[in-house]
Amino acid sequence: MYAVIEAGGKQQKVAVGDIIYVDLLKSDAGDEITFPCLMLGGETPEFGKPYVEGATVRGAVRAQVKGRKITVYKYKAKKNQRKKQGHRQPYTKVEITAIEV
Repeated sequence: MYAVIEAGGKQQKVAVGDIIYVDLLKSDAGDEITFPCLMLGGETPEFGKPYVEGATVRGAVRAQVKGRKITVYKYKAKKNQRKKQGHRQPYTKVEITAIEV
């Protein structure tokens, strides 16, 4: 069985035991969180309008991590203007523990 959840304005397909990375959540490692379920998949899929009634997906926060570093480089031609900047997006690492119907 799998489910499609909404986390941080994005949708992800998950199953029990999956480890996903979602946008930063204000939770500590070990906290339990729940996600609304948009779709339940299996032999007969169920679609929500917008959420499936009575279905939730539970997960456990494992860590707060950062993504890979990207380099942002801006310059203006013929003006001797240059700006180099790095960025690492923060994520929350979540392990899916249960899909409740």
